Amino acid sequence: MEIKTNAKIRVRLESFNHELLTSACRKITDIAENSETNRLSVVSLPTDKRIYCVLRSPHVDKDSREHFELRIHKRIIEIFYDPSIEMSDLLLNLELPP
Repeated sequence: MEIKTNAKIRVRLESFNHELLTSACRKITDIAENSETNRLSVVSLPTDKRIYCVLRSPHVDKDSREHFELRIHKRIIEIFYDPSIEMSDLLLNLELPP
């Protein structure tokens, strides 16, 4: 009886632009599906939202403020594969947007 062991790679992606993040996830899942993967899952994590409050005028009108927000979108991709496949080499040679 042959015992199969599965290896697992967990890739964490973060981006300010959610469209670039989904395109990068799609590229990684396409490469993983083309090779012999046992299971593939994409998990979206909660979006971090940082809000910065800035005074509009440096000297007067303390009540007049502007709010700026910065959203960080996150995803985790879990790839379960057969250890005989060099999955890390496939992922390292992948061209992703900066």
